[in-house]
Amino acid sequence: MIKKVQIYKTDKWNMLNVEVHGRQIIVREISDQWGEEAHTFLSRPELMNWAEQRFAADRFPGTPEEREEILAKLREV
Repeated sequence: MIKKVQIYKTDKWNMLNVEVHGRQIIVREISDQWGEEAHTFLSRPELMNWAEQRFAADRFPGTPEEREEILAKLREV
């Protein structure tokens, strides 16, 4: 069984989706700048380590609340 979770979607080109395939977690990041990137993780700590770096507070373009909401949704996966 595959569990799909949408973390955020700002428009039809900018979104972050997560698919859980048993123990494997696949993050699909779609942006109008880079196209689609898929990241595969074998554990939740590995996913959260990536997320903390990807959505680093000093480089995140949105508000601190938006950043925390994204990280909270990823923790719930």
